[in-house]
Amino acid sequence: MQQGYAAVLCVLAVLGLEAAAPGECELTRLLQDKLQYEMRLQYMKHYFPIDYTVQVQYEEVLRPSNITRLRNGTVSEAALRYLWFHVSSQAVLRIREVLPEKHPSWKYTQELCQLFDALGEEYSKYRQTDVETVVADLVKLIYSAGAESRSKAVRPKALLDNCLKVMRMLFGGPCRWEST
Repeated sequence: MQQGYAAVLCVLAVLGLEAAAPGECELTRLLQDKLQYEMRLQYMKHYFPIDYTVQVQYEEVLRPSNITRLRNGTVSEAALRYLWFHVSSQAVLRIREVLPEKHPSWKYTQELCQLFDALGEEYSKYRQTDVETVVADLVKLIYSAGAESRSKAVRPKALLDNCLKVMRMLFGGPCRWEST
């Protein structure tokens, strides 16, 4: 049944429609619950040393202003959600990479990874050829190994703050979320 949702999402993306698949909405709602301010503050700030940063690629920082710029460049909403998924899941993986298994934030990041894995199932049938070139190029850059030269230091909480803000921009309307 989930594969059916992914196929619907793929068709909607090709047609350029702004609807989000029901599975996408449910999973992002669960992510929104996991990314509550108190949890981000506790697990991504209080449990890390003061001013601790994680090295990420320049393209792995997705802010609301980036989304606005891409929207103005006529990138479809489905393509923006596809980009958000790849950037955000990589950000969570970058944070998890620096944590030992006994770190207090390990279980939290593991739960986030599981939600992103489930969301990845929704996108499994979605091909990069179905999205605008600018988004496909950004996704390729995120996964390219030699892009470390364009890295920057970012606080773990800031990565998740951006993840949540952009997620609310992209999914709040199509998924009919109430304001939180």
